[in-house]
Amino acid sequence: MSCCHNYYVATEGNESVFSVDIASISFGHGVLKEAGEHAKALGMSRVALFTDKRLAALPYVAQLRDSLRAAGMDVVIYDEVKVEPTDQSFIAAAKFAAEGKFDGYVSLGGGSVIDTCKAANLYATWPADFLDYVNAPIGAGKPVPGALKPHIACPTTCGTGSECTGITIFDLLALQVKTGIASKRLKPSMALIDPATTYTLPKNVVAASGFDVLSHALESYTARPYTRRAAPGKPALRPMSQGANPWSDIGCEAALKRLGLYLERAVNDASDHEARDQMMYAATLAGIAFGNSGVHVPHGMAYSVAGLVRDFRPEGYPQDEPMVPHGMSVIVNAPAVFRFTASACPERHIHGAACLGAEISGATDDDAAEIIAAQLIKMMQATGIPNGVAGVGYGEADVAGLTKGAWAQQRLLTNAPRDISQSDLSQLYRGAMRYW
Repeated sequence: MSCCHNYYVATEGNESVFSVDIASISFGHGVLKEAGEHAKALGMSRVALFTDKRLAALPYVAQLRDSLRAAGMDVVIYDEVKVEPTDQSFIAAAKFAAEGKFDGYVSLGGGSVIDTCKAANLYATWPADFLDYVNAPIGAGKPVPGALKPHIACPTTCGTGSECTGITIFDLLALQVKTGIASKRLKPSMALIDPATTYTLPKNVVAASGFDVLSHALESYTARPYTRRAAPGKPALRPMSQGANPWSDIGCEAALKRLGLYLERAVNDASDHEARDQMMYAATLAGIAFGNSGVHVPHGMAYSVAGLVRDFRPEGYPQDEPMVPHGMSVIVNAPAVFRFTASACPERHIHGAACLGAEISGATDDDAAEIIAAQLIKMMQATGIPNGVAGVGYGEADVAGLTKGAWAQQRLLTNAPRDISQSDLSQLYRGAMRYW
């Protein structure tokens, strides 16, 4: 088995520098009560507090509101966030933000809430046609022209890492595909992370969000190395998703080890607060890592799995409309994808599997694909994840549509450790239909 340290071999004309850019983070029980002082330090006075209707009835919104008001803030709550947001829900949130004339934002919720708040802040601060900032080729991919208003993000799920990244994701309804906006300017000013917010989450929500963490870490760890990117003409052109790098490796490995120890426990026993605390910390570590390296094919394939959903309604989520939760839409693709990418960096796939708890003694590079796939499948089975893409409602007749949606995610596909074609994607969806 070759050495992981050889992954960053410098090549002429390619990148030789990697950047480290992380959010300011406060982590621990009771940290939400500190929001007012942090908001004051960031210069806020009129604050939009973003959440969703389910969370609005829980005590954490009151904790934030009371802390902000005690610090002299004028607080207006926006609880119309949609689980798995769309372009239309983003536009509605941006309208609220623009009309409210806020000088600061606080978000409390999962990735849907934090992402909606990011988008509202962006379009209220720098108005534009909606697709102007959306990633190419779906949108124009225009750069965000300047700084946004300060934003304090407070996650309540141990999964998305949105509090640590400059990425916001949504369903583009007209095309039935997920896409997003990526800019360093979208990254929240700081994150307040209280792991106790995860204690009441249903089992399926913990499983889906936990596998999102796992995919963030494993995709970032196996991403194309930053040294294989063309050197930018100037530092400002260096992409946020710069590829795997020595800094992101640290967070990826630490997150994967925690997932191997605690994911099954956190999903299967709601009273195991140690496991849920550790999952929240793993989410933070992975968020910091992939915010600097980027993810690749499993996330790219996930966007059409979620966007084309017909009638799948997972337990533990709102039942008013079909949905495939983000982390679930990612992990149902992952074993097939990592079988495909293992040949590009087998030592990283084997080491990732070992961090997750796989037995790797005597393994060679030729074993990498099956070792990592088998470990992922084992963990999926142990936590009640559906059996592949077919388990969330798709079949052979859907492969063309799924492939079309995934092929549009070039920002993610080009971050993979090996090149991928449209026909490769189709074969990956076929390979992901069922695993057991």
